[in-house]
Amino acid sequence: MPLAKLSCPIKKALHAKRERRKEARPGELLDAALDLFVEKGFAATRAEEVAARAGVSKGTLFLYFQSKEELFKAVVRENISGHIRELNAAFDTFEGSAKDMVVQCMQTWWQRVGATKSAGIDKLITSEASNFPELASFYQAEVIEPGQILTRRILQKGIDNGEFRPLDLDYAVFGIIAPMMFLIMTKNSPNAFCSDQIFLNPEKYIAMQIDMLLNGISAIPATSHPIKTSPHEFN
Repeated sequence: MPLAKLSCPIKKALHAKRERRKEARPGELLDAALDLFVEKGFAATRAEEVAARAGVSKGTLFLYFQSKEELFKAVVRENISGHIRELNAAFDTFEGSAKDMVVQCMQTWWQRVGATKSAGIDKLITSEASNFPELASFYQAEVIEPGQILTRRILQKGIDNGEFRPLDLDYAVFGIIAPMMFLIMTKNSPNAFCSDQIFLNPEKYIAMQIDMLLNGISAIPATSHPIKTSPHEFN
């Protein structure tokens, strides 16, 4: 039946459905792009593949994203850097100690990024950065630097309130970041970093890294207590 002959309520319902579909398309395109970027890499992923997986035409994709590069940047902002911004914003209102913040930051980051498909973007950047320096610079500014700033703020708070001894923060930040990057690499390339006899449990791994980071590996004095998961959480 032609649209002109439909009753007004039906026309409105169809129009509303189309509008909802239109609003959902950017998210569907970002989901499809994330899947393909992680599966195939940036260079091997074609725009028409992303469009097809999202169920739209290539022309529709370019209505929302001007290029594959802009699509990739949107994927990073949606799935990774947005979470880092949230954690940085939560820093100012967090009520726990600096140690609590280290625990929650590492655990929250893993839950929201590391344990998800988004973690595959790190592997992509590592493998393709030399071929796409602009995207590497974007990732540095959008993800790496904000993550380092957050880590530095946490460590500085611990130094200021006497929880941590004075540290060279230019290097100390990597004491927190590096173990998490290793966890991502083992998740995405397990055969390259773990033997057949070792299955790396992410939760146990993170707990051990936190324990070693905050307690060291020296014998624990009788007055010390093991690190426990903080009741404080980032919102």
